[in-house]
Amino acid sequence: MSARQSGRSGQADRRTGTVTRAGALPNTSAAGTEYDVVVVGAGVVGSAIARELARRPLRVALVDAAGDVGEGTSKANTAILHTGFDAVPGSLEARLVRDGHRLLRDYAGETGIPVEPLGALLVAWDEEQLAALPRLADKAVRNGHRTTRALEPDELRSRESHLGPGALGALEVPGESIICPWTTTLAYATQAVRSGVDLHLNCPVEKADPGAPHRLVTPRGVLRARFVVNACGLHADRFDALFGRRDFTVTPRRGQLIVFDSFARALVHHILLPVPGALGKGVLVTPTVYGKVLLGPTAENLDDRTATGTTAEGLAALRAQGRRVLPALLDEEVTAVYAGLRAATEEDDYRCAAHPGLRYVTAGGIRSTGLTASLAIAAHMVELLAECGLTLGAERPLAPVRMPNLGEAFPRPYRDAELIGRDPAFGSVVCHCERVTRGEIRDALTSTIPPASPEGLRRRTRARGGRCQGFSCGAAVRAMFEEGARRPRSER
Repeated sequence: MSARQSGRSGQADRRTGTVTRAGALPNTSAAGTEYDVVVVGAGVVGSAIARELARRPLRVALVDAAGDVGEGTSKANTAILHTGFDAVPGSLEARLVRDGHRLLRDYAGETGIPVEPLGALLVAWDEEQLAALPRLADKAVRNGHRTTRALEPDELRSRESHLGPGALGALEVPGESIICPWTTTLAYATQAVRSGVDLHLNCPVEKADPGAPHRLVTPRGVLRARFVVNACGLHADRFDALFGRRDFTVTPRRGQLIVFDSFARALVHHILLPVPGALGKGVLVTPTVYGKVLLGPTAENLDDRTATGTTAEGLAALRAQGRRVLPALLDEEVTAVYAGLRAATEEDDYRCAAHPGLRYVTAGGIRSTGLTASLAIAAHMVELLAECGLTLGAERPLAPVRMPNLGEAFPRPYRDAELIGRDPAFGSVVCHCERVTRGEIRDALTSTIPPASPEGLRRRTRARGGRCQGFSCGAAVRAMFEEGARRPRSER
């Protein structure tokens, strides 16, 4: 089913931010409905939880303060589908990443989310790092990942000829892949909405009155819920406090990244990982499914949960480390820089908890591996809801979804002569840097969850995401977006 064919199965009211389930009348506010479960937070984890709940005969709402799904941490990460080889053995994160890797890999194949299984090389640059590789290989075995292999310098150099001088060896980690994070979140939310979930955007929860039912106060009215799921990411601890819980504190950890243009893609063939440090996995060099190369992230603990700007110091530090790993990369053109915030906590593990007396569950402390683990986290959270007393009911099939392909390794519409023959709009290129067609933009604007901004449109199509950053196509893309926003709902 194409995005165009299914575009009217869920519509958005851009004034209220409400997206209704298929067949329902648009809501003008969040009030008036009592839900079995309200999931607060429409990032990759919250959207996955809503999708998992949609399997059951339940009245479910997915709520977010932002105007789009995946608008927070989920849109700004390194986009790696992790095997979990280096997670803390026996931790909840280790189990959910291992299970989530398998689940998301299969789901991506079913729904068209682009994934490229490149494998990773954990590169040692000094004797201390080299001595750590056998310990990391042993940790991988304890996490059920038995295919790692040590590489001597000569073999490493043959695999990655553009590496900087001084690499002493590496640990090969097969199975590590790159994925599209934007499409993943959107696929979960789209499938949830098509399967009966109500999506309320621009709907921040300002106050919670726990009770029977819970009352979640928003600027658009009161949401009533028998059970509540906290999937608030960076704000999970603050939302916990609304229910009287103070189990952990989120420390925003900023990761700045540099995106190099597609001409750099031939320089690197694997995900190049550093030996992990105390603040995370460290600075890596990796291709992206969009045909670019990513350098980053930094790891800076902050107090400000909105500090997603880049800094001259952070970008300079990245370039210095990139020069050591892949010197030729620094000669390539930079397409973009950006920063994301991860939800670090006091413990090096996910903070998922059930509170039966409150009929409330929390998915907290979900950091960069949350994309990989998202489907397994969703299944775990539904189990916790059952422990809290939620009667799940019999499973039912979800509405099918097939997402537009944004990956360079897979067929794109501008090269599909048969598709263009059926619909010439797919042969009309609007964004020449990323080769995005008029048909793709049109379909995104009429999809189940249409974009609320040109940035949301970029995440659905790649339009304005190339080397000119919209200098050439920006006016045309914005005109199409504004025309779509003005079009009456019945015509979308």
